[in-house]
Amino acid sequence: MKQWWRIMGLLAVAVLAGVATARAEIRSDIYGFVMTDVGYNSDGMDPAWFDVQRPTKLEAFEDQFGHDGSVFFSVRQTRFGIKSYIPTDMGEIKTTFEWELFGTGVDAGQTTLRLRHAYGELNKFGAGQTWSPFMDIDVFPNTIEYWGPNGMAFFRNVQLRVMPIQGDTRLTIALERPGASSDQGDLADRIDETGPFAPRFPLPDLSAEYRMGRPWGYLELAGILRQMEWDDLGTDTLDLSGSAGAWGLSLSSNLKLGEKNVARLQLVHGEGIENYMNDAPADVGIEVDSDGSLDGVALPMTGVSAFLDHNWTSQLSSSFGYSQLRIENSNGQSDDAFKLGQYALANLLYSPVSQVMMGVEGGWIRRENNRDGFDTDNYHVQLSFKYSFATSIGGGQ
Repeated sequence: MKQWWRIMGLLAVAVLAGVATARAEIRSDIYGFVMTDVGYNSDGMDPAWFDVQRPTKLEAFEDQFGHDGSVFFSVRQTRFGIKSYIPTDMGEIKTTFEWELFGTGVDAGQTTLRLRHAYGELNKFGAGQTWSPFMDIDVFPNTIEYWGPNGMAFFRNVQLRVMPIQGDTRLTIALERPGASSDQGDLADRIDETGPFAPRFPLPDLSAEYRMGRPWGYLELAGILRQMEWDDLGTDTLDLSGSAGAWGLSLSSNLKLGEKNVARLQLVHGEGIENYMNDAPADVGIEVDSDGSLDGVALPMTGVSAFLDHNWTSQLSSSFGYSQLRIENSNGQSDDAFKLGQYALANLLYSPVSQVMMGVEGGWIRRENNRDGFDTDNYHVQLSFKYSFATSIGGGQ
C-alpha cells in the first residue's frame, strides 16, 4: 500500500510539473492604453463624429449641423488587448483579441466597447477579424487624431487567409466578408440614393498583397476583386435592382530617409471599393442612360496619402502630411453628393517616459460637393494624453 501511494505521489508531482512547464511555455501579452482627447472644430461636423476628422462627415449644405465652432472631450481611443503565443507540434498558434471604446454603426457617437481584432493563425493559415490584405497599416502616420488620412485604404474585416511567404517580404491571399464597411454599415447603406434595397453577395471578396522588404524600407502592391448585387424592394414601377463588379489596386511604401525620418506613402485606385477606404461615401451610384433608364454603377475613386514621421529627439517627434480622396460621380447622383475630400495635419508629440505620450496637433479637412458648388472647411486643434500599459504572463518567466 505504501508503495502504491508513493507511486501515486510521484505521478501527481510529474503531472503538476508538466502542467507548470506547459503553462510556462504559453505566453500572453496584455496591453493597451488610456487616452484622452480635447479639441476644437471650427466648422459644422456631424455630431456622431465629433472627435474625428472625416471630410465625408462635414456638412453638405450651410448649417446642416447647426452653427460653426465646437469643443469636444473624448476617451474613445482607449484600448485593451490580449495576444497569446501557444507552442504546438505544428508550430506556434498566435491569437489577438482587442477592443476599444470608439462606437460606430448603430453606436456612432457613443463611448462603448467595439471589437477591433479577433484573429488567430497557425503557420501559413489565419482566420478571424483583422487588417484586410488590401490595406497597409504601416502607412498610417504617427498622429493623435483617431480616424486618420481619408485617402488611404483602411479596413479590418472577417477573413480566411493564407500566407505562403512570411517575414519582411511577404505574400498574403484572403477571402473576405463582403458588404461590410469601415464604419460598420452594410451594402444597403453604400448605395447612393434613397430606397429600400436588399444586398446579396454571391461571392466573397478576394484580396491579396505582396510586400518586398528591403533595408531602405519596403514596396507593397495589393489588389481586390468584388461582386455586389442589390434588389429593389420598393413598391413603385421603377426597378433599380442590379449588380456591379468592383476592383482596386494599391501601391504603398515606407521609405527610411536617414535615421530620423520615415515617409509613409500610398496610392489607391479602383471602382466600387469605397467601403475599404478610410473615409469614403457610397460604393454605388445611379447612372441615367441615354434612353432615360436607370442603372447602378460602381463609382470610380482615387486616394492618395503622403506623410513624414520625424524624430527630433528620443522623446520628441512630429508627423505632417496630406491626403485626398476623389470620387468620379455618376450623372444620377444628387448635386450635393460627396465629390472630393482633403485632409492635412501636423503635430508635436512628447514622451517623457515610454509609457506616456502627450501632444498637440493642428489639422484641416475640406469637402467639395458634386455639382452645386458648395464646399466647406474645418480647422481643428487637439490635445491628447496617452498612458500605456503592457505585461507578459508565462513564456518561461
